[in-house]
Amino acid sequence: MTNRICAIDIDEKGLARVTPNIEQERNVAIFDLLEDNSFALPQREGRPAAPGPYRLGLAIREGRLVFDVASEASEKLGEFHLSLGPFRQVVKDYFQICESYFEAVKRLPPSQIEAIDMARRGIHNEGARVLQERLEGKAAVDIDTARRLFTLICVLHWG
Repeated sequence: MTNRICAIDIDEKGLARVTPNIEQERNVAIFDLLEDNSFALPQREGRPAAPGPYRLGLAIREGRLVFDVASEASEKLGEFHLSLGPFRQVVKDYFQICESYFEAVKRLPPSQIEAIDMARRGIHNEGARVLQERLEGKAAVDIDTARRLFTLICVLHWG
């Protein structure tokens, strides 16, 4: 399949040290993303549709989320910048619920952990939906890919 991400690079310059829990979330998201994703660069004004597989770079530069897309052979295909504003509240909510979840796992019964995890998934889905909206016309991603990319955006926000 060519409409997929084959490599991902997170620009960690300027990011704060992440906690072991956040590091685990990032590693799982990258692994899952590379195992199964759907990502395509559609035709845009002045640019034909660019076939994949793609190398994706994610960074926060000058207060904006940057997607740097290259071919598998590292030929630059495009770069787009997204405002972080639409993500701020959902990222904040996601971090709060994740902290609650990590604490709950240590001391609460499974039924309460499950309830917190359901809320966490709901917020995660909301973040994925926002990302899909923000990428419209720039890149096409399915919901599972958007969820994994949202996790990586949260890691970038952590810094």
